[in-house]
Amino acid sequence: MESTQMKSGRMKPTHIAALLIIACLMGYIMIIGGSYSTYETFDTAESTTGKDFKVVGELVKDRPMYYEPEKDPNLFSFYMKDKKGEIREVIYKDSKPPDFERSQEVVVSGHMQGDEFMASEILLKCPSKYTNEFGEKQMEEKSFKASS
Repeated sequence: MESTQMKSGRMKPTHIAALLIIACLMGYIMIIGGSYSTYETFDTAESTTGKDFKVVGELVKDRPMYYEPEKDPNLFSFYMKDKKGEIREVIYKDSKPPDFERSQEVVVSGHMQGDEFMASEILLKCPSKYTNEFGEKQMEEKSFKASS
């Protein structure tokens, strides 16, 4: 026996609310997922324009570093070798991070512009003066962002 209530093609308000919540969550995940980045090489950054990358490498100590705060306190450049061994000049439009020369590993965020990597952020991994319980030196991370 059929109930007295008419069956219609209408969705219940709880179903509509659940679908809206699911749609919002999916949109949020897509937006957040697009901002995650993996570590890349200079080659990858050079072959893809219009996108920022994070490149991991080390400071090339036998190449010149440029930082003259009397002339321009917001211009620092150095050479970095990525994980594949490619060396590029990195231009950072902010002041030189303290203890930069001590860093064992450098992570730069930014994009390629010609042959130069334009960094908007620098993350330094330096040996720390502290040791763990096994007497091993620990790494200390310091992050620096260029002022906008």
